[in-house]
Amino acid sequence: MDISADRVSFLIVAAIFAGGALGSGLVYTQMSSQLDSLEENLENQNDADTQIVYVNGSDQSLAPIFEKADQSVVYISAQGEESSQGSGFVYSRRGHIITNEHVVDDADNVEVSFTDGTTGEATIVGTDPYSDLAVLKVQKDNLQPLKLGNVSDVRVGQEVVAIGNPFGLRGSMTSGIISQKGRSLPVQQVGLEGFRIRDVLQTDASINPGNSGGPLLNTEGEVIGVNTAIETNTGSFSGIGFAVPASTVKRVAPDIISDGDAEHPWIGVSGTNMNRDLAKEMETNSTKGFLVMNVSKDSPASKAGLQGGKETVRLETGTFVVGGDVVVGIDGEEMRDLDDILNYLAQDAEVDEEVELTIIRNGERMNIPLTLESRPED
Repeated sequence: MDISADRVSFLIVAAIFAGGALGSGLVYTQMSSQLDSLEENLENQNDADTQIVYVNGSDQSLAPIFEKADQSVVYISAQGEESSQGSGFVYSRRGHIITNEHVVDDADNVEVSFTDGTTGEATIVGTDPYSDLAVLKVQKDNLQPLKLGNVSDVRVGQEVVAIGNPFGLRGSMTSGIISQKGRSLPVQQVGLEGFRIRDVLQTDASINPGNSGGPLLNTEGEVIGVNTAIETNTGSFSGIGFAVPASTVKRVAPDIISDGDAEHPWIGVSGTNMNRDLAKEMETNSTKGFLVMNVSKDSPASKAGLQGGKETVRLETGTFVVGGDVVVGIDGEEMRDLDDILNYLAQDAEVDEEVELTIIRNGERMNIPLTLESRPED
């Protein structure tokens, strides 16, 4: 380990002072001998193959990430029955901008501003409320799209940055870590209650009103998520933020650009996650899986023969319809709860694809084939 020359000089000065204060040449001689030995050890250590470890510092600045991405992050102003402000980022050189659906929902006029000071009107190519994503288009030359990262490489604890326009403060960057993966968020749009956005990233990078639609970036400057929502009791950031994963952008954005909307695989059931109380009520040992309480009419589940609940019971945690099928697997993969099912549909399933559901019905385990359909608009 390298010890600096300043440190050695300090030891020498301290030794001389001690010798003078004691008035003893013997003390000085002994200290001088020790210092000679110390300097020799230092020379030997400098010759050795050593590694310097920085404990309380970082040899990598986040500034290059901002400098690389800032020109591709935009400020969005949407005017309609209600005005809103948000963020977005350049998706293609053809002028496509990614943002949140809730930023431009029901907007009559949308303007996009860039860090070079230019502002232009944007058209809404299409939106997808099920993923809270929207695609805009602007007319501008020399656009620099941000690269979409691989969400499968994202790890809990890795460093991330969020760039956007919180409270209208344009071009602001905050940093944090990935707190967890695979979260789900309820869709906020009226009429879509009960649906959830799947495979969401959780972060403690500060996200506030105005950040919506902006990118969540890894340290390579790649977009791994679209900042979407926060968990708060005050209206301001409390350490829990959420971002729609880049994998969803990769799947949804091309569909929006080509068709104006996006399709999502749909089973057509509603219910609740299993727990010990429900298992006891149903006289089963299975405490994992998703209890089907209702099956939508003419849905894939209905066509496949899935069965909903038959008896209403009141427990401390609420009122439930029990006796229906319990979904515990899809295509051989264990489904512990609704989030597992939603994440599987988001990552591994397609509309019109046939999957095999593993269910427990009346205590017996069985497999049922089901053909996924596109989620209805209402």
